[in-house]
Amino acid sequence: MNCKDFLMCLSRAVGVSGRESSVVALAAEELRALGEVSISPLGDLICTIRRPEEGQKNFMLDAHVDEIGMIVTWIDDEGFLKVSPVGGFDRSLLLASQVSVHTKQGDLPGVICSIPPHLQSGEAKNPKFEDIYIDIGYSREEAEKRVQPGDIVTFVTPTREMHGGFITGKAIDNRSSCVAVMRAAELLKNEDKPYGLSVTLTTREEVGGMGAQAVAYTVNPTHAITVDVGFGWTPDCKKEQCGTFGAGPIVAFGSLLDAEMSRSLVDAAREEGIPYQTEAMGGGTGTNADSILITRGGVKTGILSIPQGYMHTPVEKILPEDIENTARLLAAYVKKEGNRK
Repeated sequence: MNCKDFLMCLSRAVGVSGRESSVVALAAEELRALGEVSISPLGDLICTIRRPEEGQKNFMLDAHVDEIGMIVTWIDDEGFLKVSPVGGFDRSLLLASQVSVHTKQGDLPGVICSIPPHLQSGEAKNPKFEDIYIDIGYSREEAEKRVQPGDIVTFVTPTREMHGGFITGKAIDNRSSCVAVMRAAELLKNEDKPYGLSVTLTTREEVGGMGAQAVAYTVNPTHAITVDVGFGWTPDCKKEQCGTFGAGPIVAFGSLLDAEMSRSLVDAAREEGIPYQTEAMGGGTGTNADSILITRGGVKTGILSIPQGYMHTPVEKILPEDIENTARLLAAYVKKEGNRK
């Protein structure tokens, strides 16, 4: 698998929370060569590489597949659309953005309304969602023929390569982590070892992590690693709160996470010469790990984060080499722990 090319493919696909089927279909095509693929009632993808025998460890490598977006709630008398957020947004980014409204009849181009600076009084607003309108160019009568409440809205953003090897676009959070766990499965496919292994691409993380909890119940892992994105340093951020691009995955240590797993991830990185970073989390992690670890009787859970810039914007950026090193560390950890009594 070419991490860069497949990331760009997944980034361009539409998969807002609860509507991830298009992205899941792309990933399923790739994963069928590695294991048995199934889709859960919530739309989660489960790829079973090896089923565990009784008493064996069972590893689950998880990444959420959904992206943030908006959902149409109402059409006003003039044909403008009202929306609500799906996931967390920086509202200051919304005004004057180009969007697509995804309807049964196809995608409609639109723009988010913005008052020209000449007509603004005082400083530009950071509007609340109830003050935001989407202009699709139709009257109310024509709009109602094409759009209905519940239709999904996404930003129109090209996925592009930047100098320095970076990739920028929408939904890098968390399609980059999907690529990482899929690449890890590819590295582990031919390992004839005494443990179970599944890769899961889970839905609805941006709205609560329900997909991951449902999948963890089905897979019933003994050990789970959630892969997500972390904050990559840019000049407008504090260095002590961020990871470094090109320095490898960020291994999390935290009060909710299994300390032995975190230490073992670090040991595996050192033994294999894989670059890594660390971070500490005092409480909830804000990732699928929070849902997975309390499934059934409890699951030993760890987190790897891939450094990413400009999280939850249409211009997220990442280095493919960090994705590859995350996959290498996942594979090294599973090989190491899978053989340990």
